Amino acid sequence: MAYREVTRVEAKEVLRQWLAGTGNKRIAARVGLDVKTVRRYVSTAQALGLRREQGQAALTEELLSALLSSLQGRPGRQRGEGWERCEAHRTFIGQRLGQGLKLSKLRKLLLRHGVQVSYATLHRFAVAELGFGRTAATVPIADCKAGEELQVDTGWMGYLEPDARGKRQRFRAWIFTAVFSRHRFVWPCLKETTASAIEACEQAWQFFGGVFRVLLPDNTKAIIQHPDPLNPLLNATFLEYAQACGFLVDPARVRHARDKGRVERAVPSVRDDCFAGERLHTIVEARQLAERWCRQEYGLRRHSRTQRLPLECFDAEEKAQLLPPPMLPYEVPHWCDPKIGRDHLAQVAKALYSLPTRFIGKRLRARADRALVRFYDHGTLVKTHPRQPPGGRSIDPSDFPAHKSAYAMRDIAFLERQAAEHGDAIGRFAHALLEGPLPWTRMRRVYALLGLVRRYGAARLEQTCRLALDAEMYDVRRLQRMLQAATAAPASAASPKSVAPPRHLRPASDFALPFNTTNP
Repeated sequence: MAYREVTRVEAKEVLRQWLAGTGNKRIAARVGLDVKTVRRYVSTAQALGLRREQGQAALTEELLSALLSSLQGRPGRQRGEGWERCEAHRTFIGQRLGQGLKLSKLRKLLLRHGVQVSYATLHRFAVAELGFGRTAATVPIADCKAGEELQVDTGWMGYLEPDARGKRQRFRAWIFTAVFSRHRFVWPCLKETTASAIEACEQAWQFFGGVFRVLLPDNTKAIIQHPDPLNPLLNATFLEYAQACGFLVDPARVRHARDKGRVERAVPSVRDDCFAGERLHTIVEARQLAERWCRQEYGLRRHSRTQRLPLECFDAEEKAQLLPPPMLPYEVPHWCDPKIGRDHLAQVAKALYSLPTRFIGKRLRARADRALVRFYDHGTLVKTHPRQPPGGRSIDPSDFPAHKSAYAMRDIAFLERQAAEHGDAIGRFAHALLEGPLPWTRMRRVYALLGLVRRYGAARLEQTCRLALDAEMYDVRRLQRMLQAATAAPASAASPKSVAPPRHLRPASDFALPFNTTNP
C-alpha cells in the first residue's frame, strides 16, 4: 500500500474527535485513516500533555505544530559507506564543483585518489549537502507605477500564405507589454531592423494613446549597437527617435531574461494563441489580426497575476499617465560614416555629395533625412546638401580649388571672364573659341590661350589676338606661331655690330693691277 501523508486538517480532526470521547476505530473510519495511524497521533499528543478533560480549548495551533514536528522527525534511511567517503572528502568535492567540474570527471579524480564511490551516491551527496544543480533564489521585482515602463521583445511568428510565385514569407512580431496593466500590443513585420523598430513604436504609441516613459528592450541590433550592463551604446537612429518622443531606453542585460520577465514568455503565447492556424496572405492581414487579438481577446482576458482585465486596467488607471503621443509621423534618418575621396565626393545612400579639400581622406559622420544631408566632423556641422535620389549628385563649386573648379564644373563664363581680364581682344578671342554648340568641348583651347599669356605676356598676346580677329583666324596653334615669329623678326632685322679693321689689312688698290686701255 502506498504511503499517504496525513494533512494538518486531518490531524486536527483526529484530535478533535478524540477529545469528544470517540474511540480510535470510529475515528479511523470517519477520517479515512488506518487505526494504527490514529493511535500513533493520539499517543503522541498525550505525550505532549493533551488530556481529554481539557476539552476543545486545548487544541491550539502550537500543539498541532509540535505534534506534526515530532511525527515528521522520524529517522530516515541510513547512509551507506559511499556517503561516508563523500563526507570525508567534502572539501575536495566542494572545491571542484565550484570550479565548474562535472560529476563524472569528479568521480574519476576521486578514483585516482583511491576513493570508490558510485555516481548515484556522489550525485545525491552533491545535491543534498553542497546544493549542486539548484538554481539560485530570486526576489520578485516590484511593479512600476502606471505609465512608466513598457517592455518589448521580438520573435518569429509563422509564415504567410504562398504568393503568386509559390513562395512563403516568414514574419516576425514586435511585442509590447505594459508592466503595470499587462496590456499588450503586437506589430508583425518582415525584418527586424531599426526602421521596423521605430515603425512598431510609432504604432504602439497610437494603440496605447500615449508614450511610456521607459522602454525596456532586449539587446537586438536594431536598437542596441553594443550591449553593456552599465553603459550600453544605443543605435544612433533609435536614440535620436527616443529623444524626439521623450522616452528613455533601459535595455536588459545579455542572457538575463528576468530583466524583462513581463514580456519574455510572451512570444510563444502570442504565436500559439494569435497566429497559429490562421491563413494570412499579406503582412497587412497579420497586423489587422494582431490588433483585434490585443483588443478583443487578450485585452478582455483576466490576467493570472493581476486578476484584472488588461484593457480595463489600462483604460482606468494607466492611459491617463502616459506622455502625449507624437502629432506627426517620425521621419527615420539615415546615419553613416562615409570617407571623402580624392575627387572631393562622399557617398551617402547611393548619392554623391562634395566636401572641401581639407576633408579628403577623412571619415565624417553623415545624417540624411527626407530633405537634407548633413556632415559632421567630431560633432561639428561642416557641410549641408539637399538630399539627392540614388545616383544623384550635389556639387558645391566652392568646395573645389579655384584653379580646378572651372574645368570640373564646365564653367564657360568663368573662363571668358578670366581671359577678358588680360585684355579685350584676348577676351573676344576666347569667346570666339567657345562660341557654338557644346562649348565645354573647347575649354582646353581657352586654357592654352591663357598659357600664352603667361609665356609671352598680355600686351604682346593682346596685339596678336587683335590681328587674328581682324583676319578671322581662331586657331590657337597658329596664334602661337604668330607670337613666335613676331619674337624672332626684330632679332634678324637688326644691323650688325661694327667691327674694327684688322691691323695688317691693306686696301684693295695695293693688290689690283691697273687696267691697260691702250693696245701694245
